Amino acid sequence: MTMRSDWPIGYFIGERGPQIDNAILAAFRQLPVPNIGDSMGRSVGALGLTAYHNDPQLVLCGPALTVKVRPGDNLMIHKAIELAQPGDVIVVDGSGDLTQALIGGLMRTSAIAKKIAGFVIDGAVRDLNEWAEGGVAVWARGNTLRGPSKDGPGEVNTTVHCAGLVISPGDLIVADADGVIAIPHDELSVLLPRVQQHAQREEKIRASNLAGTNDPERFNAILRCQRLSCLKAPESFRLQPTPL
Repeated sequence: MTMRSDWPIGYFIGERGPQIDNAILAAFRQLPVPNIGDSMGRSVGALGLTAYHNDPQLVLCGPALTVKVRPGDNLMIHKAIELAQPGDVIVVDGSGDLTQALIGGLMRTSAIAKKIAGFVIDGAVRDLNEWAEGGVAVWARGNTLRGPSKDGPGEVNTTVHCAGLVISPGDLIVADADGVIAIPHDELSVLLPRVQQHAQREEKIRASNLAGTNDPERFNAILRCQRLSCLKAPESFRLQPTPL
């Protein structure tokens, strides 16, 4: 087992995360990211990332290979590409820095050759026309033409913070046109049936709405409860109309 004490301060390459069953991968690939987020409490999801691969139909679904870098330096991203296995998603904690790009077109070609599924970058990319050709997915915080240094330090296969997400090696990354979400590995088997049930409920609601038979009582009941709570509250706590 790799120990941090084996590395100089600021550098670390850890072990890969646990494998994800192929059946679970296939099942989550069929589920919209908003349904996953709803089933995780509606408070989880990457913030501030943009898709640069020019394909709104693309779905990214794969295990996280995590990287932490010094802002503007991509040494350890190159190492992660070397270590990556087909289907991996390279997740980079670049501290949200946009002054220098962390990945570009040449790294894209390496990723295609390695069959890497995609990148999630809390930082900048460049060579946007190349990324727009597709072949590998990329979500990033922004873009700049300025290139990176390759000096380090950095870490691979370590817990990272990326665009509001806390991601450990082997967590499942799922992304579509709505955005990016991460699912802890030890929650996958429990969460999957919940998301599937949620998706089925939404399909029924969608069909009802299209048929013109939507159920207003669903919302009116909530309003009645709110009104009743207000009437039961002491006078000083009751909601007052806002003067216009």
